[in-house]
Amino acid sequence: MLRVNYGLIHIPIVPSTKAVMNFDRKNLDNNTLIGIYRKLLLPRVIEEKMLVLLRQGRVGKWFSGIGQEAIAVGATMAMQAEEYILPMHRNLGVFTTRNVPFERLLAQWVGKPSGFTKGRDRSFHFGSQEHKILGMISHLGPQPTLANGIALADQLNKNGRATLVFVGEGTTSEGDFHEALNIASVWNLPVIFLVENNGYALSTPTNEQFNCKRLVDRANGYGMEGRRIDGNNILEVYYAINEIANSIRKQPRPALVECMTFRVRGHEEASGTKYVPQELLSEWQDKDPLRLFEEYLIAEGLFRREWGPYLRDEITARLEPLIEKVFAESNVQPDISEELNDVYRESDLPQVAAESKNKVIRYIDAISAGLKQSMQKYDNLILMGQDIAEYGGVFKVTEGFVTEFGKDHVRNTPLCESGVIGAAMGLALNGYKALVEMQFADFASSGFTQIVNHLAKTHYRWGQNVDVVIRMPAGAGSAAGPFHSQSNEAWFIKTPGLKVVYPAFPDDAKGLLMAAIADPNPVMYFEHKYLYRNLMGKVPDGETYVEIGKARVVKEGSAATILTYGYAVHWALTYMAAHPDQDIELIDLRSLQPWDKATVIESVNKTGRALVLHEDTLTCGFGAEVAACIAEQCFKHLDAPVMRCASLDTPVPMDKGLEDQFLAKSRLEEAIKALLEY
Repeated sequence: MLRVNYGLIHIPIVPSTKAVMNFDRKNLDNNTLIGIYRKLLLPRVIEEKMLVLLRQGRVGKWFSGIGQEAIAVGATMAMQAEEYILPMHRNLGVFTTRNVPFERLLAQWVGKPSGFTKGRDRSFHFGSQEHKILGMISHLGPQPTLANGIALADQLNKNGRATLVFVGEGTTSEGDFHEALNIASVWNLPVIFLVENNGYALSTPTNEQFNCKRLVDRANGYGMEGRRIDGNNILEVYYAINEIANSIRKQPRPALVECMTFRVRGHEEASGTKYVPQELLSEWQDKDPLRLFEEYLIAEGLFRREWGPYLRDEITARLEPLIEKVFAESNVQPDISEELNDVYRESDLPQVAAESKNKVIRYIDAISAGLKQSMQKYDNLILMGQDIAEYGGVFKVTEGFVTEFGKDHVRNTPLCESGVIGAAMGLALNGYKALVEMQFADFASSGFTQIVNHLAKTHYRWGQNVDVVIRMPAGAGSAAGPFHSQSNEAWFIKTPGLKVVYPAFPDDAKGLLMAAIADPNPVMYFEHKYLYRNLMGKVPDGETYVEIGKARVVKEGSAATILTYGYAVHWALTYMAAHPDQDIELIDLRSLQPWDKATVIESVNKTGRALVLHEDTLTCGFGAEVAACIAEQCFKHLDAPVMRCASLDTPVPMDKGLEDQFLAKSRLEEAIKALLEY
């Protein structure tokens, strides 16, 4: 061993006769080679220091990339500064090579206010638009789908850029990975999917993870180029990624690169490596990319052995005061108002210059009109969905759009909801607005992680807004059965970071859709299929916006309040028309997250009686939240218990008779009678 470096957990640089690596410098000059060594050394020294801090109890967790630095450093060097990189846990070299300040990284790792997430998330779960780095979340599969959206934005801008996304070999078992490769191939997106094959996904070895000899062979199945390289050879990584990136910048298409490497430390430090055979660890420790590159430089006469310790000391001397500075920083001071305010990006409705004329149109035509006018207003708005282009969508909402706006902006997608929602998020991260049509709201379950963990949490975590709308054709009434008829708004209402709207009238259908598209936050836009061609109403023919979070008083009254939304508003109107003597007040919530508590409380305090009506099933439906709020805020004004009328706690049946029995409207008269007679 050449030296002992006190204060660091130091993997010794020991000359070895076992491992030999062929480095081809090609046209790199001496100074560049020394610079590459410095880039390799920096993340190594930082990691060694982090291991010391971990053992001292000053940091709580660490995912070590020691022995794998050549991939992150070499690949990042090959990308242009304005091109996005999406790294993983063990890719510290991406951040250091992109010159992300160490003190900001450390503040992130230990949860200080100056970190990227202000103590709200850990490790590399953040992004930095300044450095064109988009970090991961714990759900590993979604990253490649975001890369597709980022690359699509670049492709639409015709700026000749590539995107690089890292995954581990374990992630290649995730459905999102395969959806991403398929979309990238179909759309010829300039994305490099870089797989770090490091032997183990936590403790699961590759032979228990997949049954193919080479992961790169999967590229053939998706019609894309595949290349397998030595991930511990810094020059091989650099030249391979550089060559591929240069090529796909000129001729956009995806590529899959498998980098062979090994994780010589635990998945995280607490997990250890006892499950790895010692001979395998020894073999890969001999392939240490830093040591082998240093030996190469020495053999070439470019580097003296004593320079290594000198450079380590130089880096350590820079790190030590920064470490103490970060630890001396005050901890995050909890502030409820700040936490709540950071869930959403602030939003203002666009100003409408002049009053529009009203036209009587169908509910579905109002949606189509709002969508078309938004497309005309925002040249960066991209529509995506199954069969939405030439076919016009299964409900014909986008019929004719492809002729006016073109297939770049009205995009048919493969049948992969998660991959498409991830691409929408990537578009939003790279300066676009995206709207995804779910063919049926039921199918959003296939993209659930993307919606509730990615779209919803990003602004709160690191201040990045996600400008995505998801259209959700929902509801029963057409005998379509359990998988085409659900009212699944409650899945999303409880997720902080999502906005949820559900219009009941044509004018609100247009106004809420245009407001959702204008809003910089992710919005789930529910539209009831039965109302499409069965409801008409007056709708402004120009731009119109309905404030998200504001309820609509449909009819004033004094005897009781019905609180509802969607198709159920019309059930209530039908009942009230048949019982004009009952003087019931009807509130259409229309916005479910956020929702208009003030209007609800004011109405119930006035009438003293409240019925919450919705098409969704009873248990844990949104009505439970509304009823709880009324019980807490209006108790002293109530003349009867808060009552709920909802659909049966069963899946939605297909048979017309069973469906009618299932729906809340079959029990509405009985529920109102009980409320008024209490």
